[in-house]
Amino acid sequence: MAHLALLLLVLIWTVPTFGLLISSVRDRDQLAVSGWWTSLTTVQRSFAGVLGTPADQVQEDDQFVIRGNVLGDDSNQVLVGFGTSINNPAEFPAGSSVEMRTGGTITVSEDGSYVWTSPTAFAHNRVRLFYTSQVPPRFTLDNYVEVITAAGIGRAFVNSFTVTVPATIIPILIAAFAAYALAWMRFPGRTLLVALMVGLLVVPLQMSLIPLLRLYNGIATTFGGSAKSYLGIWLAHTAFGLPLAIYLLRNYMAGLPREIMESARMDGASHFQIFVTMVLPLSFPALASFAIFQFLWVWNDLLVAIVFLGQSQNELVLTGQLRALLGSRGDNWEILTAGAFISIVVPLVVFFSLQRYFVRGLLAGSVKGG
Repeated sequence: MAHLALLLLVLIWTVPTFGLLISSVRDRDQLAVSGWWTSLTTVQRSFAGVLGTPADQVQEDDQFVIRGNVLGDDSNQVLVGFGTSINNPAEFPAGSSVEMRTGGTITVSEDGSYVWTSPTAFAHNRVRLFYTSQVPPRFTLDNYVEVITAAGIGRAFVNSFTVTVPATIIPILIAAFAAYALAWMRFPGRTLLVALMVGLLVVPLQMSLIPLLRLYNGIATTFGGSAKSYLGIWLAHTAFGLPLAIYLLRNYMAGLPREIMESARMDGASHFQIFVTMVLPLSFPALASFAIFQFLWVWNDLLVAIVFLGQSQNELVLTGQLRALLGSRGDNWEILTAGAFISIVVPLVVFFSLQRYFVRGLLAGSVKGG
């Protein structure tokens, strides 16, 4: 039963990700009208094509002829039917000859080529032909090229690194010292601090974001600094990440062998020496676990980045830049699939680099206590 539950959880996470990957390499036109599960099947779609103008006509014997291709020269579609009305775009099968309302007779082949003939010279305006064609699967990297070559993406990558790396390292350093103190040092109010720290884990970010921003803006204004700066977002992510970091590291450090600590104290080692030479190396799995959590959270963050950095072109992080590429009305939403995979490249590298410590540190921090 446990294996079935685990398999179900894997499928719940894997299937959408696989669908997102397939969508990211599909043709944008197909992506707009059908789901990723149809990516390997040929589908029928209806279109409208514009026929040639009188300027394209040539006279052959006693006939005036306009030739062209409604599918385009490089199309891989197969036309199955056409019509003169939008309500019935497959009224006539491919290869049929049909009288046009504007005069003349048109014959349309499966490859989309048509021959429109008339005994009198053409004098029509814009004429459309409606048709239904079979569209085979088509995979392309155009979505990735569009995202990578978009203006501002390189700068957004740099901004994301500038925000994420310090916002991951700073809370780890602070939390490691605090966790050691709460785990191995005896002082008044320690239990109350642990309870307060656990309580902070359930405080929603949205509830504390605006008060924190107002406090930071007041301090920055007092000292003549800028309210929109990297320092502000580093401190914000540090504040939001510290409760989880302290909780995870404190539980892990409290589970370290007491005999080692007592032996070091008997040898005259100070708390700082024990912390640097013994506790930190032994706590590396827990440190790596939190580093993964914090890196993923900060890298994928948009709300805190917009509040503390702003939305100018030079300040946007990667998530903000990808959102900007969608347009004000989401017109270019199809590039979101490619943008999602581009944005997770760095987090994947971090995760797979530290994943051997992840489960060990996470489980130890959740079941051990002192």
